[in-house]
Amino acid sequence: MANPKPLLNEFPWNPRYRISNTHNILTPALIVYPDLIAANIDRTVQLLNGDPTRWRVHIKTAKLGYTLQMFVERGVRNFKCATTLELLVACQSGATDVLLAYPVMGANARRVQEIATQFPNVRISALAENEAQLPQWRGTKIGIFVDLNSGMNRTGIEQNHSDEVLALARAIRDHGLEFRGLHFYDGHLGGMPEPERTRVAHAGYDSLMKIVAALESSGIAVPEVITAGTPGMPCSLSYAPFRSGHFTHRLSPGTVVYNDASSLVELPNDGYVPAVLVLTRVVSHPRPGIITCDAGHKTVSADVGIPTCIVVGHPELTPLSPSEEHLPISVKDGSSSPQTGETLFLLPRHICPTVNNFDAAVLVRDGQILSVESVSARGREAPLLRQTEQGVPVTR
Repeated sequence: MANPKPLLNEFPWNPRYRISNTHNILTPALIVYPDLIAANIDRTVQLLNGDPTRWRVHIKTAKLGYTLQMFVERGVRNFKCATTLELLVACQSGATDVLLAYPVMGANARRVQEIATQFPNVRISALAENEAQLPQWRGTKIGIFVDLNSGMNRTGIEQNHSDEVLALARAIRDHGLEFRGLHFYDGHLGGMPEPERTRVAHAGYDSLMKIVAALESSGIAVPEVITAGTPGMPCSLSYAPFRSGHFTHRLSPGTVVYNDASSLVELPNDGYVPAVLVLTRVVSHPRPGIITCDAGHKTVSADVGIPTCIVVGHPELTPLSPSEEHLPISVKDGSSSPQTGETLFLLPRHICPTVNNFDAAVLVRDGQILSVESVSARGREAPLLRQTEQGVPVTR
């Protein structure tokens, strides 16, 4: 079992995060810095040898149509997503190729078909791990990636079952569908320190390459292989066989576009900076040594544990266990407490679900508020198709 990754317990203040006037900002607020987003996008493309087409960015982090358009403007047009709403926003934002990297079934699959019909020029793909998932796609232009279980044990065919992968790839063809490649998401690497992370990742990639070889020896070409979330990105980049295969290898990190306290631990030397923070206000001093801010777990996600965040520029402040709307923070002995009404900036430990907590984001450049943008891919679509089997009409 891997040792838990260390926690980043402080983050220094950067003048680029300032806002000249916070008086009219309702807190808690999601603060987005476009210049820093651009720097993170450019840095990722640089790590991919300057080729933006190698990045199949997972947009579960980005969420804003504004940010997706920044990707498109920089040549990143291959996306990956988890919900039909993310798929819709990706298509609306200029994506040319989108993989819905979630095993949708039933009404969800029919909604994907609706979106594909609405955007015929976007190449849309779905995942499958067994033949029972294939008939729902027959007669459509939606392609299929075979989903592999990298060790996360969430979805996919186990790595050592190449015979099942081969059988499914043949079944995809038999159903008149296009086999587009292999999906191997190794998100569990985020809990591992180096060098163990790279060792485990490369062992998984060795199994992946055996599957590729088995398919190719059976006459089935593998067009694309997708690996790596944020923690696995350096491991994929250092794996030489990916550079010599007959397939297109794409990486799918998403967190790097905004970054958070966890990703700074996972990628400490790769040149990334936080591009999204949460602005909060001190609302109470319930007792000596404790202040409370308006940023509970309905604001900053608590899914990776306590503390949920870091108070930027304040190593003397340690966030405690949040409730729904309250975030108590301990003040180090001998340190002065922020005053009631004072604003603080929080760097979440997990930015992806934190962004999903907000309906809107405040864009800031050079200390000035540029605009308020919708977090257009947050949440999910309305739960009924336009016309259900029960005949209940729904306006989308």
